[in-house]
Order: sequence, then C-alpha cells, then structure tokens
Amino acid sequence: MNGDFADSAAPIALFGEWLKAAEASEPNDPTAMALATVDGDGLPDVRMVLLKGFDAAGFTFFTNFESAKGRELLANPKAALCFHWKSLRKQVRLRGPVTEVSTAEADAYFASRQRGSRIGAWASQQSRPLESRFALEKAVAAYTARYAIGEIPRPAYWSGFRLTPQEIEFWSDGAFRLHDRIKFVRNGEGWDKTRLYP
Repeated sequence: MNGDFADSAAPIALFGEWLKAAEASEPNDPTAMALATVDGDGLPDVRMVLLKGFDAAGFTFFTNFESAKGRELLANPKAALCFHWKSLRKQVRLRGPVTEVSTAEADAYFASRQRGSRIGAWASQQSRPLESRFALEKAVAAYTARYAIGEIPRPAYWSGFRLTPQEIEFWSDGAFRLHDRIKFVRNGEGWDKTRLYP
C-alpha cells in the first residue's frame, strides 16, 4: 500500500497535490474529467470536459447551456466527476450539486479563451444535428467576419457550472489489486474520512 494520503484531512488540498503531479506527468489534458449527468428519461449520460478551476467552493467547467449536458444540468443540477491519471495510476471521483457560475466569472473565462474558440462558441449549435461539415465551416466564416475586429462578446447561452462536492473519493493503484481508497464525505464545514476496501 502506498499510503500517500493516509494522513490527509483536507481533500481539496490533496486534490491539488495530485493534479499538480498529473500536470507534470500526463501526456495530454491532465484537467480532463468525465462528467456524468442524467437526462429527462433518467438515463445517465457521460462525456469528457476540462476542469477550469477549483477551490473550497467547488470544481468549475464551462459549456454551451443549450448543449445536452447544459440542458441536463439545468433540469437536474446534480452531477459526478471522475479524473483518471494513467501516468500516476490514480483516480479521483466526486459527486454533488451543481450551480451556475456568476456572469462575471463566465465573462472573465470567455475573454481568456483563444479567439478561435470564442468564434467557435458562436458558430456551434452544440449537440444539435449538423447537416454537413461545410455548414459548420460556413458558420465559423460568418462569425469570423462579424467579429473581425474588436472584442468578441460572450454568447448568452455560454457559461459555466460549479460542482460542490459532497463526496470525494481518492483511489491509488496497488499491487495485486490491493488498491488504496479513501472517501471524504462533507460534514458541515468539515469532512468525514473513511478508508475503503479495494
């Protein structure tokens, strides 16, 4: 057993340590996480998104609110996240309620994106049927011309969500599948910690 989190009582700080290690070792997108939601029929839905920030308030990501995940989260604001870093042989799972970020946060992050990504947010009717690749390229060209100079405003339908974890589980690979698992459950302002069987 590696026991590298045996004495931790602060899951957000521990996550930060693991993410920092992943940023040094993962070949691509150490902030990639699986986001699980539930659709209107009660069926689970999962896809990869990028973590854009985290702190004691929660874990933040951005999307088109008219996309499948946007609609699902607005209708049922609960979700689960999973980070899996193969280079570290570690995983972190989180579950909890989801809230919208503030307008100021959404504006600030949108303004920080590359210009092409901001154009793409206008051009893509995310998750809806696309008649052809040419139709998407035509929309990109139209918005590139529309916003040829100056700032590109944030579309009203583009913003972010913050998941406030009620549970965080850390998993670290062990020999013979005797993995280390520790689960934190929010208890008021603090956390209850339990070690789990592999």
